[in-house]
Amino acid sequence: MIKILFYVLIVLGLAAGFSWLADRPGDVTLVFDGQRIETSLVVAAAALILLVVAIIVAIWLVRTLIGSPGAVSRFWRRRRRDRGYEALSAGLVAAGSGDAVQARKMGAKARGLLGARREPLVHLLEAQTALLDGRHDDARRAFEVMSEQDETKALGLRGLYLEAKRLGADEAARQYAAKAAEGAPQLGWAVLATLDERARAGDWDEALRLLEVSRRHRAIDKREFRHKRATLLTARARAEMDNDPRTARDDALTALKLDPGLVPAAVVAASVFYRQSSPRRAASVLERSWRHMPHPDVAETYLRARSGESALDRLKRARKLEAIRPGNPVALLAVAKSALEARDLQLAREKAEAAARLEPTESVFLLLADIEQVETNDDGRIRHWMTQALKSLPDPVWTADGLTSQEWLPVHPVTGALGVFEWKRPTRAFSGRIEEGRALSGEEAIRSLPPLTPAAKTPYAAPQPAETRATSEVAKGEHAASTPAPAEKEPAAPSTAPKPQEPAAKPVAAVPVPSESVIVPEPAPAAEPVSKPAVDPAAKAAPAQLKPQPAQPYDVPSRRDGQGGSKNGAPVEPFFGRPPDDPGVRTEKPLENASMRLF
Repeated sequence: MIKILFYVLIVLGLAAGFSWLADRPGDVTLVFDGQRIETSLVVAAAALILLVVAIIVAIWLVRTLIGSPGAVSRFWRRRRRDRGYEALSAGLVAAGSGDAVQARKMGAKARGLLGARREPLVHLLEAQTALLDGRHDDARRAFEVMSEQDETKALGLRGLYLEAKRLGADEAARQYAAKAAEGAPQLGWAVLATLDERARAGDWDEALRLLEVSRRHRAIDKREFRHKRATLLTARARAEMDNDPRTARDDALTALKLDPGLVPAAVVAASVFYRQSSPRRAASVLERSWRHMPHPDVAETYLRARSGESALDRLKRARKLEAIRPGNPVALLAVAKSALEARDLQLAREKAEAAARLEPTESVFLLLADIEQVETNDDGRIRHWMTQALKSLPDPVWTADGLTSQEWLPVHPVTGALGVFEWKRPTRAFSGRIEEGRALSGEEAIRSLPPLTPAAKTPYAAPQPAETRATSEVAKGEHAASTPAPAEKEPAAPSTAPKPQEPAAKPVAAVPVPSESVIVPEPAPAAEPVSKPAVDPAAKAAPAQLKPQPAQPYDVPSRRDGQGGSKNGAPVEPFFGRPPDDPGVRTEKPLENASMRLF
C-alpha cells in the first residue's frame, strides 16, 4: 500500500512539473555538428527524462547479462539450502518425537544438502539420532565436535554433561558444568550443577558465591534461591559451631529469616545461645520455631539443652511447649516422655493416649509400652502396645528421593542435590504380613487394651532423680504405715525372679506365701490391684519439706520374731526405686540383723 502511494506521488509530481512548464512557454535551441535543433521547453524536458530512463534500463540489462551465471548459481544454492533446512527441521521434530528412522533419514538428507561444517545443527540432529539408536559413543563424538565450535559450545557441553551423568562419571560431569558456567554464567543448569558439587565437597563459601551468581543472572527463581541459601547457611553454621560460634549464630539466624520452617537452623542457633549463656534468647528462638512447626528436635533441644536440670524441671518445660501448641501430637508426646522420666505415670499415660488418639504412630505406642512396663509390667498389655506399634504408621523422618535419614542433611548423599530433604512420613513396605488383622486407630487400641492380669510381675523402675526418688519413698512409707499389718507373713519373694508356682508380688504389698512351718490366716477379699501407691500432691510439689515418717515399711524380715513380717509389724512392700540388678534389692535369704537397711 505504501509503495502504491509512493508511485502515485511520483506520477503526480511529474504531472505537476509538466503542467508548470506548459504554463511557461519557451524554446530550446541545440546546435550540434553544424546542425541547429529548436524545440519547445516541454518537449525538451520530456526527451531528457526519456533519455535518462533509457540509460538506466540499458545499464540494468548489461548488468543482468553479465551477472546471469552467478544469479543462476545463487538461485540453485538458495533452493538447495531451503530444502536442507526443511529436512533439518523435519529431522529434529522426528528425533524429538522418538522416530529414529525418520530422524536418521532426514539427518542424512540435511547433511547432504547443507553440510555439517556450514550448519552446526546437523551435529545436533546426528547426536539425537545416535541417542535414539543407543549409539552413545557416536553421540558423545558429535557433542565433542559441537563443544569446539563457538556457536554450539554450550549445547555440546550440555550433551557431554548429561552423558557423563548417565555413565556415573561425576567428576567429568562436574568439569563440563564448571566449563559451561565459566563461559556462560547465565546457564542455570551449569551454575546449579557446580553449586551442588561445591556443596557436596563442603565448600560452603564457594557454593554461596555461585548461588549469588545464578540469582544475578536470573537462572533461579526467588523462592528456590531463598531455600537453597538458607540450607547453605545452616550447613555452614553447623560446621562452624565449634570454631566460630558467633558466625555460626549469625548464619543460623539469617537462615531462619529466609526459611522460618528450617528446624536445623533453629536448633543450631539455640545451641550456640546456650553455649554463650543466653538461655532466654535460645528459648525464644526455639519457641518461635515451635510455633511455626512442632518438631521433635526442637522439643529435645528445648528440654535437654540445659545441663543439671531435674526431670521435674524438664516436665515443666514440656508443659510450656504444650501450652504454645495445645492439642499437637508432638507436644503431647514430649510431655508424656518427660512425665515418664519424672515418674508421673498417670500424666504420662494420659498424654500418650491423647497423642495416640490424634496420631497413632509407632513412637506413641512404643512409649505406651514403656509406660506399661514401668507401671504394671504386665506382659499381655506390653505385647498389645508393641503389636500396635508394628501395625501403626511410621513416624516422620527426613526424606528425599526415597532415602530416609534420622538426621537432617544439607546435601543428598547419592545424587548430590542441595536442600532436598523434607520432614514427612515415609512409605512403609513389608515383605510379608506381620500379624493377622488391621491396624487399629488410637481410640480402638486404647479400648482393646487387655485387663491387668492377677499375677502381674513386679514393675520395673529405672533409677530416678534424687528428689523424685525421695518423694516416692516417703509416699510409700506413709501408705505402708496406714495399711493394717497381717497377723503372720512369710519372707517376701525376690522381685527379680519370682517362682512360677507362687503368685507374684502385687505392686503395693507383698502377697504372703504359705509354708509348712507357718499357719497363715484366711486372707480377706482381694481388693482391686493398684498400680502404684497414691502420692500426696503436696509431697510431690515440695519433696524437700516432707518430714520422715516413724514407720519403717522397708525393714528386712528377721528370723528372731519367728514370722515373715517386719519387726514393727508393718507389711513388707517391694521397693520400686531400684533396677533388678541393683545390690540394694532384697534377696530371698533374710539378713540376720533386722536393724540393717537396704537403701
